Amino acid sequence: MRNKHVIVIGAGMGGLSAALKLAVNGFDVTVLERGQRPGGKLREQQIGERRFYTGPTVLTMPWVFEELFAEAGASFSERVTLHRAEILARHAWSRDERLDLFADHERSAEAIRAFAGSAEADGFRRFAKDAKRVFNALEGPFMLSPRPTPLSIFGRFGFSGLGELMQIKAVFTLWQALGSYFKDERLRQLFGRYATYVGSSPYQSPATLMLIADVESRGVCAVEGGIHQLPEAVAELAEEKGVTLRYDTEVSEVLVEGGRASGVVSTSGERIVADAVIVNADAAAMGAGLFGATVSRAIPRVPVAKRSHGVVTWNLLAKPTGFPMQYHNVFFPRDYAAEFHAVFKDLRLPSEPTVYICAQDRGNPNVAPDELERLLIVVNAPARGDVQDIAEAEIQLCEKQVMTLLAHCGLTLEQPQTIAVTTPAHFERAYP
Repeated sequence: MRNKHVIVIGAGMGGLSAALKLAVNGFDVTVLERGQRPGGKLREQQIGERRFYTGPTVLTMPWVFEELFAEAGASFSERVTLHRAEILARHAWSRDERLDLFADHERSAEAIRAFAGSAEADGFRRFAKDAKRVFNALEGPFMLSPRPTPLSIFGRFGFSGLGELMQIKAVFTLWQALGSYFKDERLRQLFGRYATYVGSSPYQSPATLMLIADVESRGVCAVEGGIHQLPEAVAELAEEKGVTLRYDTEVSEVLVEGGRASGVVSTSGERIVADAVIVNADAAAMGAGLFGATVSRAIPRVPVAKRSHGVVTWNLLAKPTGFPMQYHNVFFPRDYAAEFHAVFKDLRLPSEPTVYICAQDRGNPNVAPDELERLLIVVNAPARGDVQDIAEAEIQLCEKQVMTLLAHCGLTLEQPQTIAVTTPAHFERAYP
């Protein structure tokens, strides 16, 4: 009897992980990827004479990959080398207002005490304790559940667990909950930024996202050689387990027979039959009909107003001066609420955005002191790249506002060379 054949569309981390698990469990698996390398947004790009990391920059919860590799009979640590960060990030509001967060909670508490006073440090200790409680409460019914819903989570707690649900502040927004720990608006900004990790606003997302603080305390890691080494390692192991990886193969349609996916058609016209199809893409892409009209009925269209936010990124070469950069750096404006109103209500770039900078050469002994550094700059943006691209004039204005905030915080980027700008429209075309 033949093994069942599963097609996975997309060689991002979700598609690769699914393919590996399926192969280990006896399925024949074919991964179809429109690009030339695995990883999706976890990518490295040759831009000019330098190679840039142009996607996600943070790895947490490494035990997820350890378990994935162990299930396949392999050792994650033998294939991927991680370096745990002591300083999670450096945060700034002006040249005189800087705060580092550490993996060690007590070091963070002491830093907060020096920054904002003893009461705020005590608030952080309570916050960290509650973040751990939230993580422990939701790890099983939410984070490890295949399709969590409010009903399934309530079923886990039941009526007797209503008190516990109140303790983890599940009925409050993240911003509301942060107010019970911190009076200092800057600290609410800092921890409210966790909402953006899932493309949301701290004024709308649930307080349960505070569990991210506990996740980060368990380890924020850098991947030796760049984060793109992670999908490369998973892809290599998947092929060892029999997965077929086909690059430069774009799918135009998911075939449906009898109400079930039965295969795909590529843009070249090739039909590939399967017993099941996994689409490792944004669910909204299927609802929008990018994989055919028939299968689009399985997913409702997501209106622009209900989408998670996007980003605009700049890859720069520059010499940073005046500010002691860490690998991860965040620069905050004063009016945090206005930023999210612009992105989610007005559907435009904020006039004063929060700025994240990944200084990719910090800690790299191979970079000469006088050499220009690779920088990835990220600001939040509305996710409407499929509707209308952001005008060049708006991008230029945003870049000017970014530089103004950086200067206010003491950072000057000398000899800047803008190598690449990526907008939501670019992401839409590359990763539908």
